Amino acid sequence: MTVAVQQLWKPTAADIRLWGRPLWWTVSPLQELAVLFVPQRQLSHSSSTAGWLGWMSEVPFDSVLVIRHADGSVQHRTIKSIPLWPSHIALLPGDRLLIASGRVRKDEEGSWKPNALVYSPDGTVEKSFCIGDDIDVLVTAHDGSIWTAYGDEGIYGGHPKSAAGLAGWDSHGQISWEPDGRLPEWPLAGFSAATEGDQVWLAWYSRPSAGGTFLTRITPATGEVTSWPSPVESPDGVAVRGHHAILTRRVHNKNSTVVTRAELVDGSWATVERRIVEAPGPVVLRCGQGRDGVLWLRAGDAWVRIEA
Repeated sequence: MTVAVQQLWKPTAADIRLWGRPLWWTVSPLQELAVLFVPQRQLSHSSSTAGWLGWMSEVPFDSVLVIRHADGSVQHRTIKSIPLWPSHIALLPGDRLLIASGRVRKDEEGSWKPNALVYSPDGTVEKSFCIGDDIDVLVTAHDGSIWTAYGDEGIYGGHPKSAAGLAGWDSHGQISWEPDGRLPEWPLAGFSAATEGDQVWLAWYSRPSAGGTFLTRITPATGEVTSWPSPVESPDGVAVRGHHAILTRRVHNKNSTVVTRAELVDGSWATVERRIVEAPGPVVLRCGQGRDGVLWLRAGDAWVRIEA
C-alpha cells in the first residue's frame, strides 16, 4: 500500500505581494480551502516560534480572505480592522467566516469577553460571543455547528464550558453538546479534528496512565458518543472514511510527517501502515484537518491532500 500525497495549492510570489502572508487556514465541509492573509507591512516574526505561527501584528489589523473552491476557482475578499488576534478560522454556511482567539479574559465585571466573531460576506461583524478558553482545536460541521477541544489552561482555568475538555456550539455561540461523563477519561489537551458526513471526530489526550490519546466520534443529531484509544499518539492530523483512518504526526524541524493508515477491526483501531512522507515545506502546529476521508495538511505555505 502506498501513501499518495497530492499538492493542491500554494500561493505564488505575486499572490503574497498582493495579499500578504498566508496565516490562519481551514477547510470547509465542502472541501473549500480558506486562508486568511495579512499584509507584510503589518507583521513581525518571533524568533522563538517556528513557521507561520510566529508572525504577529498589532490589533486591529486588515486581512484578505482567500477561498479556493473544490473546482479550483479562487475568490477573495477584504476584511478590515479585525479586533482580535486569531488562533483559528472556520467557514460557516452562508459564506460566513468565524474568527476565534484561543484565549479569553474577563471584563471588569467578571464576565467572559467575546473571543469569537462571525463575519458576514460583506466583511462586517454579524455576531460575537465567547467560545471557551485555551482552544487547541476548532472545526465546523455541515450544519454550521462548531466543535472545540481545549488545553489544560482552559480545562482548569475556570471557564465553565472549557472544563469538560470538548464542546459543541451552534453558530450563535450557544452550547449544543457536552460530554456529560461519556468520555473514557478526562481530556487534558486537543490535537486535531475531522468530519465525516454528519459526524465529528476529535483527537485528544488524557494522562498516559489513563490511556494517553483517544479518538472520539460524535453524532450531533443524536448526541451519540463513541471513543477508542488512538493508534497514533498525539496526532496533528486525522481523517476518517468508514472503517479506514489516516493520521499524521509531524517530524520536528524537518519537512516531513509520519503518516499512519489504520483500520477499525473488532472494535479497535489497528495500524495497517506507517511511513515517513516528505512534505513541500515545514510542518508545524495546526497543520492538519480532515474532511470526509481526506486529510488536508499544511506544509510551509503549501497545502497537500492525503486520502484515507
